[in-house]
Amino acid sequence: MSIVLSRREFIRVSAAIGGGMALEFSLPGVARAFPGAPIGEINAWIVIHPDDRVVIRIARSEMGQGTLTALAQLVAEELDCDWAKVDTEFASPNEHIRRNRVWGSMSTGGSMGVRSSQDTVRRAGASAREMLIGAAAARWQVSASECSAANGLVTHRPTGRMLRYGELAAEAAKLAPPKEVSLRDPAAWKIAGKSLQRLDIPDKVLGRPVFGVDVALPGMLHASIAQCPVFGGRLRHVDSQAAEAMRGVRKVIRREGFVAVVADSWWRANEALKKLRIDWDHRGNGQANNETIAAMLGEGLAARNLPEARRVGDAPAALAGAARIVEAEYRSPYLNHATLEPQTCTAWFRSDGFLEVWTSTQNGEASLAAAAEEAGLPLERVEVHKMMLGGGFGRRGGPQDFVRQGVAIASELRGTPVKLMWSRQEDMQHGFYRPASIVRLRAGLDAQGRVVALHTRIACPSILTVLMPGSLGKEGIDFTAVRGFSDMPYAVANQQVDYAMRNGHVPVGFWRAPGQQNSFYRESFIDELALAAGRDPVAYRLAMLEPGDRNRLVLEAVARAAGWGSPLPAGVYRGVAIADGFGSYTAMVAEVSVGAEGNAKVRRIVVAIDSGYVVNPDNCRAQAESNVVYGLGSILYQQNNVRNGRIVETNFHDFRLPRISEMPVVEVVLAPTGGFWGGHGEPAILPLAPAVCNALFAATGRRIRSLPLSDHDLRRV
Repeated sequence: MSIVLSRREFIRVSAAIGGGMALEFSLPGVARAFPGAPIGEINAWIVIHPDDRVVIRIARSEMGQGTLTALAQLVAEELDCDWAKVDTEFASPNEHIRRNRVWGSMSTGGSMGVRSSQDTVRRAGASAREMLIGAAAARWQVSASECSAANGLVTHRPTGRMLRYGELAAEAAKLAPPKEVSLRDPAAWKIAGKSLQRLDIPDKVLGRPVFGVDVALPGMLHASIAQCPVFGGRLRHVDSQAAEAMRGVRKVIRREGFVAVVADSWWRANEALKKLRIDWDHRGNGQANNETIAAMLGEGLAARNLPEARRVGDAPAALAGAARIVEAEYRSPYLNHATLEPQTCTAWFRSDGFLEVWTSTQNGEASLAAAAEEAGLPLERVEVHKMMLGGGFGRRGGPQDFVRQGVAIASELRGTPVKLMWSRQEDMQHGFYRPASIVRLRAGLDAQGRVVALHTRIACPSILTVLMPGSLGKEGIDFTAVRGFSDMPYAVANQQVDYAMRNGHVPVGFWRAPGQQNSFYRESFIDELALAAGRDPVAYRLAMLEPGDRNRLVLEAVARAAGWGSPLPAGVYRGVAIADGFGSYTAMVAEVSVGAEGNAKVRRIVVAIDSGYVVNPDNCRAQAESNVVYGLGSILYQQNNVRNGRIVETNFHDFRLPRISEMPVVEVVLAPTGGFWGGHGEPAILPLAPAVCNALFAATGRRIRSLPLSDHDLRRV
């Protein structure tokens, strides 16, 4: 099937998938080698060299999560090659355009790197295997049914003759791909499903990979940028005389939303930037602060006739007849992604009119679309070189602001490559933040303590409005703002979920596991209901989950693994939570202790995950550990405050990252039940905050309804 996209349509599609959401746009089938492709290119994913080296092209980005290795395992499994001879390379976004989007989605977010492309890459491997068999059969002049392939060799079974893949690749590449291929049963996997060493780690240990900040080109200049400190502001005037007189400064560039200094080193560019006298127009947002934002969200909760994200039964009527009402209000702050690598983009307008871009991106084609649009060039005249990422977490997915800025700056110095790198302060104060939100919960219990009704009101900015407005649901419902409640797994006969979209001037974006705050609210409140009913928190949840529900299965698995109900060391307490999202089902038990002065210590985390299938068990465990350490900071002390329209925090001294000494023991129970493909990049962060806070309640008697914990007195009541 051929799908031809206009430039406008490509930009629209690329922007949509850039957000890391479940909005994939893929081509069916397996494409054959492209005219002019390298000898040995069996199809767009696989190149086999004469020495049997297999190069597998990866369309997704690698940001330390192991997607590159997992996808290579799936291809190699179906190809049945020698894993020791496998290498990888990133698929070129420019080639992607010229080949009519042959690699499908290049977006890496929403825990979709493996789960949404597994079928395509597996079929690519299986197709290539069949083509190699066909080439061998043709050379031997025998039936392909008499031949088999394994470990990089094609064997003619009746005679025992064998040919290496490298000997057959050029001939196989000329064959038409099979119309249908069969995929291996995961129970028979030999390469996939195994804890193989990640392909990117050896080079990273030796410092070989090039990240966006490492790009160095001959004659390259450097740019440092200043954006309006108040979001949405614009440049009025800049006095650049002092900066332009400094050594090494080549140019001061002015745009509506930023000023940049270009110099022969980044340090000189940044020092000169400090000398600029900039007059910004704050456009009416200079008085915004935490209090005005809270008032905006509070007004949303109080509003009448809000759109409903879910309505089951008659919650108001059931609440009116309930034996007992339990109410609570929860809230959480804005959060920066805090990637260790700041935003960066190197752009070079070559003398032949071609634009090259080097950047750390979660979506190569979204970066390509943004660069082409900013440059006013046809898509085919732009190439984006995908670098390794020093952290993404959603920041480098949808918003391509740093790419547009890099291209805009380089456009004024054509013929010379320019590397834009944000300072840490600029990165901290100009993100697309996890939305702040307030949620009001009201539950009705019957005389036995069972939940008969749940009414949820959510006031939250809309990520989709900022990044993907065409994806808003009916009546303007942003599913990322209501997930966890609109798709709640608990069997409650009467449910109503209202959504108050309240968008302030602070830009919001996809932060690892968008909407994960709702898991904190819901699972903490379920514990409140269990307490009101006088029931054990695990037993209370199990009673609301249907038999066979995967949420129930992982809850039972984590309770067993954590020894729920067994004695604990003195001063240690447990909390539990469940959450399903990003295609997987997760349950968690946290063990905490609290000192006499109220200092909390998360000591142990046990997490069970059902993702259907597991491609690399060791990597999946590492992802769960990564979720814990990343989420721990947001629980303990991270928040972004707004004062005078701007973000207060500037660096890691006031936006702390967890230390090694704060990392708990993490035990991961992989419990795949098969039949579906879930993700691992985000699911384990979903139940973390409620499990920890429920354990803290057990330890202190204090119910935590807002984060971070540093705002609370945790001494025992």
